[in-house]
Amino acid sequence: MLNELIHRLRGQVWIRAESAFPERVLNLCGARDLAFWDLDWESPTAFTCRLSRRDWHTLRRAAANLDCTLRVVGREGAPYFLVRFRRRQVLLAGLALCAAGLFFGSFFVWEFRIEGNETVPTERILRALEQNGVHLGSFGLSLDGEDIRNHVLLEIPELLWITVNVSGCRAYVEVRERVEAPEPVDEREPTNVVARRDGLILDIQAMDGVRCVLPGTSVEAGELLISGVEDTETVGARVLTGMGKVEARTWYTLSTVMPLTVAEKQYTGEEKQGYSLVFGTNRVKFFLNSSIGTGNYDKITERTQWSLFGLPLPVTFVKETFRFYETVPAEVSAAQAESRGEAILTDYLHTLVDPYGTVSSTLCTSRREGDGLLVTLTAECVEEIGRAVPIYTDPTEESGG
Repeated sequence: MLNELIHRLRGQVWIRAESAFPERVLNLCGARDLAFWDLDWESPTAFTCRLSRRDWHTLRRAAANLDCTLRVVGREGAPYFLVRFRRRQVLLAGLALCAAGLFFGSFFVWEFRIEGNETVPTERILRALEQNGVHLGSFGLSLDGEDIRNHVLLEIPELLWITVNVSGCRAYVEVRERVEAPEPVDEREPTNVVARRDGLILDIQAMDGVRCVLPGTSVEAGELLISGVEDTETVGARVLTGMGKVEARTWYTLSTVMPLTVAEKQYTGEEKQGYSLVFGTNRVKFFLNSSIGTGNYDKITERTQWSLFGLPLPVTFVKETFRFYETVPAEVSAAQAESRGEAILTDYLHTLVDPYGTVSSTLCTSRREGDGLLVTLTAECVEEIGRAVPIYTDPTEESGG
C-alpha cells in the first residue's frame, strides 16, 4: 500500500510494448535499472506494464534503437493530475490540503473488518473494542494489540483468542470462538444408563456395566439399558459406572396449525429517499425524520465509502430508501400452508434429533381444522438414546463394604 501511494505521488505511466522480441525491452529495463510492475502479457509479442514517470522518459530514449513500438495507455498520479490546475492556485492549494489530510488520515482507523465469529455478534465485538480504545478515528500506530486482546477476552469469555491488525485505514479483526468441552464423566460415580426416549433398540454396546436389553427390544423412556450394579460370585454386588452406546430407531409426531389467511405486504408505489454523510462516528443528515411521514415502510440502506486515489476516506455516503406498503389479507392455498408447515416442523425436528442422530424418513399429512390447516409430520429416526443417571447408594454401606 505504501509503494502504491509513493508511485501515485511521483506519477506513473501505463505503457504497452509490442515487438517481435519483446524480452529485449525487459532486458533493457534490467540493464538500465528501470523498475516496472503490473506486467501483463497480451500476446507473445506484446505486454503492458507500469513505470514511474522518470523511468518512462529514460526507457523511451533508450528504446529508440530497438525494433519495438511503445505506446502510452494511461498516465496516473499526482503530477498529471495537478498539471491541469497550474493557473488555478486556490484550487491547487485546496487539493494540497486535502492530500495532506488524506495522508495524515491514513494513520487512523476508519473501517473494521471482523472475521471468524459465528455465534458472537459483530456488534458485541465492536462494543468491546470501543471500550478498550479501538474505535473509528483511533490512531492506528498507538494501538497495543497485546493489551487489547487481553481485555477483550476478559469481556467476551466466548472468544478463545482475538487479533487486531491495522493496515492503512482498515483494522482487520480476526477471532476464534471457544468450543465448549463436553462435561467429563466421573468414572468414580456409580451410574446407570437409561433410555432418553421410547425406541426400538438397534445396537447396544456396554463399555462398563451390565447390558440389560438386546437388539430388537422395544423400550420406553426411563427404562434401564445398562446397569451399573454387577453381581459377582466372589464379592457379591459391585457398583460400577455404567457407560455405553445405545442406538435405537425412534419415531416423532409433530403438529402445528397453519393459518389459511395471512397479512400480506402490498407496496403502494410511494418511495422517499434520505441522504446523509458519516464522518467517522458523526453523521450529518440532509433530511428530517418528520419528512418521511408515518405508515408502514421497508428501509433499504446503501453505503458507499468515498476514496481518493484508491485510498479509503473517513467519509461514507449513505442513501436510505423508504418503500411504503399496506397490509392486506391474502388467502393461502392448502398446498402452500402445508408446505410452510412442513418446513417449520422439519426445522424443529432437526433441533431435536441432530445432537443425537439422523432423520431417516418423514411423512407429512394435513387436514382442515377450523379456520386453519392442521399439519402433522411423522418421522422415523436413528439416534443415540442412552442417558447416564446416578445410582444413589448408602454411604454407610459403601464404607462398611
